[in-house]
Amino acid sequence: MKLNELKSLLREHSERVFRIQLPDSTSVPASFHITEVGRVRKTFLDCGGTLRELDTCQLQVWVGEDYDHRIETGKMASILEKAKSILTNDSLPVEMEYEDRVISQYTIEGHEVTDEAVVLRLAHKHTECLAPELCGLPPIGRFRACRPGGGCC
Repeated sequence: MKLNELKSLLREHSERVFRIQLPDSTSVPASFHITEVGRVRKTFLDCGGTLRELDTCQLQVWVGEDYDHRIETGKMASILEKAKSILTNDSLPVEMEYEDRVISQYTIEGHEVTDEAVVLRLAHKHTECLAPELCGLPPIGRFRACRPGGGCC
């Protein structure tokens, strides 16, 4: 989901509560906080030697001891509004960082709007070979792994 899509979704349903569903269909406890809103720039060389840059909006989700805490979509929209000075590009993909034994980063796969809530459905992030032609791999999109001696890793 792009930042502009998330902002629009939150504005359209500003009176509903905001919920997050993990890839295994469990939910982040309703008492979560958004403790960080950031623009993350990753500059890297892929396995084929191509320099790449990737910018994302990253939201850090944290569950504290205040179990009565609830965040509504309007509040989440205002949090994003406060961060507009660093989130200058509304087409950034949005990712969520959440700790459940380990810190994991998730993409937003979709959403559901119910009578009470806006629920973001998260998906696992996956690694990918970005130079498949050098590795002798099928086109991007099919599951694969670099092979020892394949020249890509």
